[in-house]
Amino acid sequence: MPIALIFVGLAAGVLSGMFGIGGGVVIVPALMTLLAFGPQQAVGTSLAALLMPVGIFAVLEYYRKGKLKPAFAALVAVGLLLGVYFGARIALGLPADTLQRIYGIFLLYAGWRFVEPRKWYAELRVRAPVPPDIPTPHMKVTPALGAALLILGFGAGIASGMFGIGGGIVIVPFLVSLFKFDQKVAVGTSLGALLLPVGLPGVLAYYTENQLDLSSAAFVAIGLVGGALLGARIALGLPSATVKRLYGIFLFVIAIRFIVGT
Repeated sequence: MPIALIFVGLAAGVLSGMFGIGGGVVIVPALMTLLAFGPQQAVGTSLAALLMPVGIFAVLEYYRKGKLKPAFAALVAVGLLLGVYFGARIALGLPADTLQRIYGIFLLYAGWRFVEPRKWYAELRVRAPVPPDIPTPHMKVTPALGAALLILGFGAGIASGMFGIGGGIVIVPFLVSLFKFDQKVAVGTSLGALLLPVGLPGVLAYYTENQLDLSSAAFVAIGLVGGALLGARIALGLPSATVKRLYGIFLFVIAIRFIVGT
């Protein structure tokens, strides 16, 4: 079982480093499907694994390449910390089937936004080249922008507490669509926000309800460390448009798994 948990963490880490997610979208279904965890226990264990700074090497890799905005990441992290407890309390009060279905529908929508099937089909018809990376606009952190980042983090925190994810599945799409971040900068900034132990209130909520396995979380975290660095190096070597669509396809697969499995 420990070897299986390390491999789950390794796979989640690769996707974390590539797409700026915490890795919970891999950890939660893997724990449920392969190791027979209940939904709430899988979510609690995932949050505990993500509590440690497992993405530190991936964050440093993005920072060295100039693909991380520390001030933005810090504000999002504060919002995450505030929202994650509320998400955990919501999840602990919902039936397992309902929780999975909500999760699946949410990921399906996010995947559609990233893949943009019509635009992709049009590009394939004319054999258009992969679009170049778009520079992220320079923005100062004004009070209005700071408030928007806090709200984004709060929403991501609620999703994190409900579904056992780091919150990057919410953070990255909004940084790309609303703040016009380049995909790689959005990924790096999201990983920076997730580096802090923002899931602690959620972990405590699941712990008090006896819905997490700390030893399993530790083995998953071991795999996450190496996987995140590998994923970061893969993503930084690909065009942002390619990373964005790969991310969307990944979300579709996970969404279908949760919707069909309910």
